[in-house]
Amino acid sequence: MTKILHMIKKLAIAIVLIAGLPVLALVLFFSFAPQVGAPPTGNHREQISTSAQYSDGEFVNSLPTGLGNPASIMWKAGRQYFTDMEAREPQQVITTVPFDASGFEAIGEEEVAITWFGHSTVLISIAGHTLLADPVFGARASMFSFAGPEHFAYAPRASLDELPPIDAVIISHDHYDHLDHYAISVLKDRVEKFYVPLGVGSHLRSWGVPEQNIIELDWWEEAMFSDKLTLVATPSRHFSGRGLTDRNATLWASWSLIGGSRRVFFSGDSGYFPGFKEIGDRYGPFDFVMMECGAYNELWADIHLMPEQSAQAFRDLRGRVLMPIHWGKFNLALHPWKEPVQRLHAAMKGDQRIIAQPRVGQVFYIDRDIPTAKWWAEYE
Repeated sequence: MTKILHMIKKLAIAIVLIAGLPVLALVLFFSFAPQVGAPPTGNHREQISTSAQYSDGEFVNSLPTGLGNPASIMWKAGRQYFTDMEAREPQQVITTVPFDASGFEAIGEEEVAITWFGHSTVLISIAGHTLLADPVFGARASMFSFAGPEHFAYAPRASLDELPPIDAVIISHDHYDHLDHYAISVLKDRVEKFYVPLGVGSHLRSWGVPEQNIIELDWWEEAMFSDKLTLVATPSRHFSGRGLTDRNATLWASWSLIGGSRRVFFSGDSGYFPGFKEIGDRYGPFDFVMMECGAYNELWADIHLMPEQSAQAFRDLRGRVLMPIHWGKFNLALHPWKEPVQRLHAAMKGDQRIIAQPRVGQVFYIDRDIPTAKWWAEYE
């Protein structure tokens, strides 16, 4: 009997060890994989702890923000996943415009040029400077090379090597669909400055970006890139985290770009909140607004805009031209891939302001020939 009990004990230990291996592997991955980045530590953590947005060891929003009961969300989202089967990804290859960097050369300082590379990656020329927002050019919006949301099929697909010289990179927050290790590793020696919300600089430092090239800002803080261009980290309503234990260890933000008489807004990710009106009152009206419109669901409405809220946020900002971002590149939610812009157009019906709908890779100027054709209607 003792021998049998001993065998059962050994078997139980073996089962526990085998079952624990995947957990151990996951912990080790998140501890050592470079693409995960690094949370703020030491002096950097002490510095961010003085922020008005920092409370009880983490960053917080300006009003209560949550996701509700995780088990309930998983159950409801799982049920939607298997019942709402309309195409969440395009059924054909999306034909893009071959990117032409010459479109960013020799433009006037009062002109603003834009190229959208899908999702929230945007190239912006303002006040004679070229900025790249939330650069993600990898195959997946994920910490893994073999799993996670995969890039929709684009042809042709632009690469970082095709871009013109970049003066500055702006990052809205540290989620994988906005902050990409691969892109930063390519850009770190090519870009003069990286503008990020508080704490996000720790990821960049761990990836080899020189300390002097990183500008970390709190909400409402301004930084002058030159005497012609000021960048302002403006509020948003979201959250952050790349690893297992760094939830809300870094701040999230939108960006207001002030270049001479031109004003451009980049939303990053956000749920709807009164901050949009405050930003509009302080820095508006905006000539051009890049507004999140995608990856939404009523289950997480506090942290992502529904399309109707995207339209309202645009109005709050007193924008002239609206370009929807955060759609058309990754399957990150349960809605059909075209639904964000379809609902946005319905919400803007009767509004005389312009909705810019460039094809991926297309260079355009916000004062002339703004693309408005619904190109996405060509695809299933």
